[in-house]
Amino acid sequence: MTTPRDDDPTVDAGLPARRSLRVSVVTETWPPEVNGVAATAARVVAELRGRGHELQVLRPRQQHGDTAVAEPGYAEVLMRGLPIPRYPQLKMGLPSRRTLLRLWGLRRPDVVHIVTEGPLGWSALRAAQALRLPVVSDFRTNFHAYSRHYGVAWLQRPIVGYLRRFHNRTACTMVPTEALRSELRAEGFENLRVVARGVDTGLFDPAHRSDELRRRWGAGPGDMVAVHVGRIAPEKNLDTLLAAHAAMQQRDPRVKLVFVGDGPARAALQQRCPQAHFAGLQRGQALAAHYASADVFLFPSVTETWGNVLPEAMASGLAVVAFDCAAAGQLVRHGHNGLLARVGDEAGFCDTAARLAGALGEARALGTEARLAALKLDWGRIAREVEGEYLTAMAPPPDLRAVSLAARAG
Repeated sequence: MTTPRDDDPTVDAGLPARRSLRVSVVTETWPPEVNGVAATAARVVAELRGRGHELQVLRPRQQHGDTAVAEPGYAEVLMRGLPIPRYPQLKMGLPSRRTLLRLWGLRRPDVVHIVTEGPLGWSALRAAQALRLPVVSDFRTNFHAYSRHYGVAWLQRPIVGYLRRFHNRTACTMVPTEALRSELRAEGFENLRVVARGVDTGLFDPAHRSDELRRRWGAGPGDMVAVHVGRIAPEKNLDTLLAAHAAMQQRDPRVKLVFVGDGPARAALQQRCPQAHFAGLQRGQALAAHYASADVFLFPSVTETWGNVLPEAMASGLAVVAFDCAAAGQLVRHGHNGLLARVGDEAGFCDTAARLAGALGEARALGTEARLAALKLDWGRIAREVEGEYLTAMAPPPDLRAVSLAARAG
């Protein structure tokens, strides 16, 4: 490993030169796959690279012809994978312990960062422990909560048990909110650290509002557009969203509803709500324009660990209506930069959404404050926190440090 020079731009001003770390990131989802885990993992990797660290990303091969990127300070390793049931566009990594033992035995990372807890993540954990490599992990998806929405609620306790065994074998598990840390701690999870998520406020910006897009949605200058961005799936609580939109239309029949995203429930939802506009998957500037061209963001999900779409909507200047949990519980101040309903109070969610119908002035005022709050979600700060967890995991245990100091004194 090399130490950055004093004039290296990756050195924090006024602080000692930082050691460049060799980090192996293990994830079963990665762009161009569209989900919050892939997006945030990629952004953290990019920020760490910008801080002078050497990154290796191990992920499943996403499709035929997929090639690994290899650049100075960055390399991808493509692993075997299988499509995930109900989400064939996503891949699940296969057990690969022997491959990882060979790979890391030849070139040892300083730390292993496991993003997902699937078969590939479990193999990485076992291989890293066999090689005595420090390991940190993320808790990013409420798989145990999702089980209730797919007719297998009886799996919830076994899934929690599996996740607890997995994460408690790592030096730390990073979670995005204090509320989630409390919830997991009550389930017996240990070594939990709160590390929030950031948002790209350059991409997600009210400046991307498009009158042409609004015309395609059938919305005039004075009409309100409510948007939902995310996977169209049972765990997203979309029945409540439809009820909220109906409540809004009772007060103002001109309120439009737009869905951005795709998923297994899309066809059924289109049949139930033919008056809504279904925009499908959107990325990059097109996604930013879809956010910014709406007025209200309806987010009824209660299964998120964070919910990247919520700070994206806030950065886009939308008035958000959400339940008081995950990112909303941490970022939204009710009545100041958004509106919150108590978790489980679906009628309250609908009433809260209806409050904004026909009240474009209030919605815009909330959206202005939401944008200001989102501007504080700096990815650079978050990368520094992740880096700090790496260094803590790499430090020898206190008893070994004491032995080392005693040996030096002797």
